[in-house]
Amino acid sequence: MGSTKGAGESNAGLAAVILETGRSHAALARKVNELAALQGVVTRYDKASVTRWLQGMTPRDRAPEFIAAALAGFLGRPIAPADLGFPEQRQRPVVARALTYREDVGETLHTLAELGSTDISRRSLLGAAPFVATALMDPQRQWLLWLLEDDQAPRLAAVAGGGPVEQVQAMIAMFDEMDNRFGGGGVRASIVHYLSSQLAPMLQKRNMPTHQRRLLYTAAAKMAATAGWCSYDTADYGLAERYMIQALRLCAEGGDRVLGGQILAGMSHLATSLGNPAEGVSLARAGIVTAKSAGSPLGLVRLHAMAARGYAALGDSKQATASLHAAGRTLDISRGPAEESPWVRFLDHHYLEAEAALVHRDLGEATQSERLANASVEANGERRRRQAISRSVLATAFLRQNRLDEAVGTASDALDLLSGVHSERSVQALRDFRARLVPHRGEPMVREFELKARPLLGTAA
Repeated sequence: MGSTKGAGESNAGLAAVILETGRSHAALARKVNELAALQGVVTRYDKASVTRWLQGMTPRDRAPEFIAAALAGFLGRPIAPADLGFPEQRQRPVVARALTYREDVGETLHTLAELGSTDISRRSLLGAAPFVATALMDPQRQWLLWLLEDDQAPRLAAVAGGGPVEQVQAMIAMFDEMDNRFGGGGVRASIVHYLSSQLAPMLQKRNMPTHQRRLLYTAAAKMAATAGWCSYDTADYGLAERYMIQALRLCAEGGDRVLGGQILAGMSHLATSLGNPAEGVSLARAGIVTAKSAGSPLGLVRLHAMAARGYAALGDSKQATASLHAAGRTLDISRGPAEESPWVRFLDHHYLEAEAALVHRDLGEATQSERLANASVEANGERRRRQAISRSVLATAFLRQNRLDEAVGTASDALDLLSGVHSERSVQALRDFRARLVPHRGEPMVREFELKARPLLGTAA
């Protein structure tokens, strides 16, 4: 249930904010359940639950965070649980600081070092770093201001320059390979440890040549962004957000606009996947502005794809389709990976097929989704995370066409692929499919699949 204030002590703060939204108690409860589900938490709140909160009950665990996020989404401004009359959550100061894009890059390095060391210990940080969608607004604004004010800055290619830069880039390549093969969960702790204990202190040293320092800041930005992606892959969404925000600030110091666009693409992906597609579209558009003059068409492919994902989640078929077409055009313009920044060489038509399949899934276009997801499955035999996600999307496409046998069989194959892969993104794709099976729960094959999936996916809502 939760704790309760003194007898008769109603929650006036929560009441005022709900009144401002103009939404019903039932609508708030539904949104809270949706946001919780996106982060792997099963809640079953209803309008009676909201009444109890208004009467002074504080819901358990992360519910105040989800309530604040739901109301912030309705109003389009940041709201904290404390603003709603809920008790302050005890957090280390770094958890709050890491949501800020700071002008002083020295403060960013200190924040990263402390965040990483606290993260590794996990004792005080675990469960205390909520995802805050509205916190992505200011970093986006600060980045765009930097982009306008620093228009003459060199658009650096991230090439090894010997010494510490070459060493860091070798580490990046190794971590990327491990992440792609085994998922973010298998390598996340190593990345965070290297970033906080080796790379951040390295950048705090003096007397480094300017060119080397800029390249090292760029490499650190890439490493921090990878820590963000790996945190995303382990369902540590609040940590993912914080690492990506700090990565964007480091990237401004390095001046690499291609990488900056890719970090914004990651932030867009995170926002859309966690139920904030309007913010996801905004971040993707900021990335497009960033990357347009950077001479890297492949970088734009990913950003247009992220915009399409956001528009699809919003139900805007026209804009989603236009964004996919833009992604296809920029892919055609690229002269190949060798002519592109190292940060985007992995992007190709197979990547676009996989993202387009998700867009068509969210738009309810089963035939297109099936064709593209199947192509992605065939092309990504060595990448089990991408295979699992694309098979989940393919299963949904089959289900929408009333091909239940094929749908369940394909999803079962996706489950098998995840053995030894630590990827919450893959798990979430399968949970999305499982939720669509609810009308078919009377079928023996569905019951068998749900039983098989339970150890990995948890109990269905």
